[in-house]
Amino acid sequence: MSLGFIRKWRRRRARRRQPAPPAPPPNAARDPSRCALLVIAHPALHRSRANTALLEAAEARPDITIHDLYQNYADFLIDVEAEQQRLIDHRLIILQFPMYWYSAPALLKEWLDMVWLHGFAHGQQGTRLRGKTMLAAVTAGGDAGAYRPGGINRFSMAEFLRPLEATAHLCGLTWAEPFIVHDSIQLTEASRRDATRAYSARLNEAIAASRP
Repeated sequence: MSLGFIRKWRRRRARRRQPAPPAPPPNAARDPSRCALLVIAHPALHRSRANTALLEAAEARPDITIHDLYQNYADFLIDVEAEQQRLIDHRLIILQFPMYWYSAPALLKEWLDMVWLHGFAHGQQGTRLRGKTMLAAVTAGGDAGAYRPGGINRFSMAEFLRPLEATAHLCGLTWAEPFIVHDSIQLTEASRRDATRAYSARLNEAIAASRP
């Protein structure tokens, strides 16, 4: 019996025992005015001044539903049906996360693996997300010069985000230009304010473009 099978079996057993995570406010997810779902995935959000500032800008908007993966699924036991319904209910999917070792934090990857299933998100019958838009909002500790040929990280941020772009393409979503905050650890108060204003403007653009 493979280790992967055992892990999936344990997840199913635990999921039957665990109560569902707190539901969103009544009608919030299905409110037509809330066209965007912002999925925040940061295992230590309270220590991230950059992500906290960006999130506050999004929280102030009535057209965005905020969903914190690490707050709801600290045990990694994801309610697949609830998550799929959240995706169905919104036209713009925003994934906000810090770049960890050239990839997304582990729980965001788990969420994609468990929720974006064949027959739901992709495959011949998997059309539930088709026509929606995905926007990645990413913070990186390195400056912009580190993410280029010849820089310490050798590749651009766009190249590191190719797996998400490919996921969007496979599932029929439009891949929006990502929003990137570089040098996030060293941001001054003034630069955080600038990043927050830029994020608000980017959200305005993405939400306007995703409206029918």
